[in-house]
Amino acid sequence: MALHDVVSALMRRVAAETVMPRFQALAAEEIAEKSPGEVVTIADRESEERLTEGLAALGLGARIVGEEAASRDPSLLDRVGEGLVWLIDPLDGTANFAGGHGPFGMMVALVDDGEPVMGWMLDPQSGRMCHAERGKGASCDGASVRIRGEPRSRTLDRPIAALATQFMTPARRDMVHNAARSHFAQVPIPRCAAESYPRLVFGSNQLALFQRILPWDHAPGVLFLTEAGGHATHWDRSAYRVGGPGAGLLVAASVEHWGAGADLLLEPQGGLIDMETRVA
Repeated sequence: MALHDVVSALMRRVAAETVMPRFQALAAEEIAEKSPGEVVTIADRESEERLTEGLAALGLGARIVGEEAASRDPSLLDRVGEGLVWLIDPLDGTANFAGGHGPFGMMVALVDDGEPVMGWMLDPQSGRMCHAERGKGASCDGASVRIRGEPRSRTLDRPIAALATQFMTPARRDMVHNAARSHFAQVPIPRCAAESYPRLVFGSNQLALFQRILPWDHAPGVLFLTEAGGHATHWDRSAYRVGGPGAGLLVAASVEHWGAGADLLLEPQGGLIDMETRVA
């Protein structure tokens, strides 16, 4: 069985047996705060344990870096951009999941010297599996996908942007949204990267902005987006790289939409180009 199918089957099994049985059924003691404003559940921890075991059994010799393991031991992120590495987000959108609603997802990527080479994003509720392989395109549930048309806001006739500014100061946040307003209709973010990237590919959004770029949140999505025909860079306009020096991400459904966003947000009026942001 091909690696794509093996990993997909593993993720679906873990989602069905570990994640979904706890959706809307978490006890209070099964939810904890791992950092201010950020929760973790028993489903995150058990899902990561099972995914780690399954990926290790594949015998590729890759290091495995999971979100929950790295939260306990940040040194796991040292040299994450070197060599062959599995990245695991066992339950992306945990706050949504803990609140009893979607979207939430499961994300896995195989990265070689900082460059994503394979990526998987599973929506456990619908069963939708998005997959991409470097140089071989993107697929959803086994069918090849490319960026769809140009749907726009029905009321404003503008491309649609979802800008993740929640970690910025209020003043910086206002600068970003004010700069984008002249060209884009803005919608709330899904608070789930496993949903953000498919929205760009399938036409719901045309632009997205991220400040915090933890590697497991973005390696699968950036690969899926770019293999489907989209465009993604760090805020300094450099190519996306896991563990590299670039800060933030500006991603879009096309080079043209990315260019429009960059002209507004990656220039002084956007408030981002002088922002000191460390890549975790």
